[in-house]
Amino acid sequence: MKQLLEKIRACETCKQFLPFGPRPIVQASTISKIVIIGQAPGLKVQQSGVPWDDQSGNELRRWFGVDKEQFYNEKIFALVPMGFCYPGKGKSGDLPPRPECAPLWHQLLLDKMPGVQLIILIGQYSQKYYLGEKLKTTLTETVKSYKEYLPQFLPLVHPSPRNKIWQKKNPWFETQVIPTLQEMVKDMVN
Repeated sequence: MKQLLEKIRACETCKQFLPFGPRPIVQASTISKIVIIGQAPGLKVQQSGVPWDDQSGNELRRWFGVDKEQFYNEKIFALVPMGFCYPGKGKSGDLPPRPECAPLWHQLLLDKMPGVQLIILIGQYSQKYYLGEKLKTTLTETVKSYKEYLPQFLPLVHPSPRNKIWQKKNPWFETQVIPTLQEMVKDMVN
């Protein structure tokens, strides 16, 4: 795993498309139990080099019911984005994750983590990539149908502060999905 992580962190495959150059952000261990597959690092994370080191990460940890020490314990959580580097700014937020990363690195990482018990799919990019034809028409429908994907996958919306409106329109997320997620994580953290 150490050599693979070194190769990922040295990757320059899409260097020419990145506004600040490559800085692949990833956390994983051969004994990780939960894999969180997000979108791509935001600018703050790209600058700090720490995955989920922003408001979205704070909300995600709340959803999981874990503190920072637990969250950054690679023996529990592998943090693997769809795109490993900050993709740049678009018209309405960050650009989509670079498409090269997941096909290049994900399976190699997952092959080195035989004890994974749950893969969390955050947002449309990871859900489309991993759920394929099982994906529902909308992200809301996919997340609402989360039980269909268990025990292997659990789809979530992005924990961005920009999604607070979505959460208010979909109170079932906080009352049904979050308690299920916390119960599963609690069993794996202890």
